[in-house]
Amino acid sequence: MAKILIIDDERAIRNTLREILEYEEYQVEDVDNGIDALELIRKNEYDLVLCDIKMNKMDGLEVLTEGLKIQPDLPFIMISGHGTIETAVEASKKGAYDFISKPPDLNRLLITVRNALERKTLVTETKVLKRKVSKTREMLGNSVAIERIKATIERVAPTDARVLITGANGSGKELVARWLHEKSNRANYVLVEVNCAAIPSELIESELFGHEKGSFTSAIKQRIGKFEQASGGTLFLDEIGDMSLSAQAKVLRALQENKITRVGGEKEIDVDVRVIAATNKDLQKEIEAGNFRMDLYHRLSVILIHVPHLTERKEDIPLIAQNFCEEICNDYGMPVKKISDSAMIALQEMNWTGNIRELRNMIERLIILSDKLITEADVTNYANPASFSLGSESPAAAPQQNFDQFTNFQEYKDFAERDYIKYKLEKNNWNVSKTADDIDIQRSHLYSKIEKYGLKRAD
Repeated sequence: MAKILIIDDERAIRNTLREILEYEEYQVEDVDNGIDALELIRKNEYDLVLCDIKMNKMDGLEVLTEGLKIQPDLPFIMISGHGTIETAVEASKKGAYDFISKPPDLNRLLITVRNALERKTLVTETKVLKRKVSKTREMLGNSVAIERIKATIERVAPTDARVLITGANGSGKELVARWLHEKSNRANYVLVEVNCAAIPSELIESELFGHEKGSFTSAIKQRIGKFEQASGGTLFLDEIGDMSLSAQAKVLRALQENKITRVGGEKEIDVDVRVIAATNKDLQKEIEAGNFRMDLYHRLSVILIHVPHLTERKEDIPLIAQNFCEEICNDYGMPVKKISDSAMIALQEMNWTGNIRELRNMIERLIILSDKLITEADVTNYANPASFSLGSESPAAAPQQNFDQFTNFQEYKDFAERDYIKYKLEKNNWNVSKTADDIDIQRSHLYSKIEKYGLKRAD
């Protein structure tokens, strides 16, 4: 349900517009002056604003200018009883979506509202898609370990040497792989990623090498595998330690001969692929346990890069945390919050079992639940998500102070909605269409929610 803010100093106009829009099942709030309206825009996420031009305390065009500074993509429809072409042109120049004269024509008003909301949805979807195809983010940090990794990437990337990246979950192994590709001679070609842990063992061979039509029961048409898709570029085999032994044997042959054979096929296909692999397991122990082939390990580990745990490079935390803070605030369309010195020290002293991924989640949590300045107390209060989770077995078990963090009911509803949508997206492996069906909303509306709450798939 779209959320609309009405700004007008005439109660009759506000009541009329509210009645019309609520009848169309929009969620509506209204206010009689621009100063209070800007405060509401700072605190809440609106999908559309209907704003009078001639008002007490603050002119409507001033509200438009300041409101777009707070939420740049928020559509404004300006309304005036003294409409002139000059006023309409000035409003458009300042960023208004449209201009309507009083008294507003009902049909035109509803059409304009609908079009403005559709435009906002398209802007949101475009931003989401742009982020998906954007360049690799920077590798942040000035610690000795990170500087060593950067230097290794600079030397190794231009070659075709295979690289094995090790490190704990969430430490940034995928980012290292992306930079190896970005700085390689294959950067103009595709980088194909395969999460070996996410594919059932009986399907991994078909995923990697493809299959011919009729090769097994569900093979109703020919499939091109990841090795062929990545030909000319880079193939990133994430969580290689979880690959089945039978698939390992075929990967070894592909690396030795630069040839693959599709499942159910006989023809050998030449492939030109640079392979980068990553794992969070100790492959030496896996070899001893008989779970990983030694010959494949030696084929993959021409170059070894170990990504250290975040607790091993705590001096990098301030830089990473500040970068995440700016990135998330920009995604939310809000002013960048500041992290106090004492809060930063508290972040450095935490035990980051989830590495970079956990730090980002923590910063996002602090941005949502803290005031303009993130304090040491905020870090302490929100360090443990379970302490204010929405899914506790008993309401009495949740500390009362957790509800005190919400200044109004809308903040709590937004908090609950965000967690619910995130849970459903992760449950459906970030299949947006399936998630939209599950929670019974339109896919475009779900995209808007993803953008609104800054939700992102974990790396």
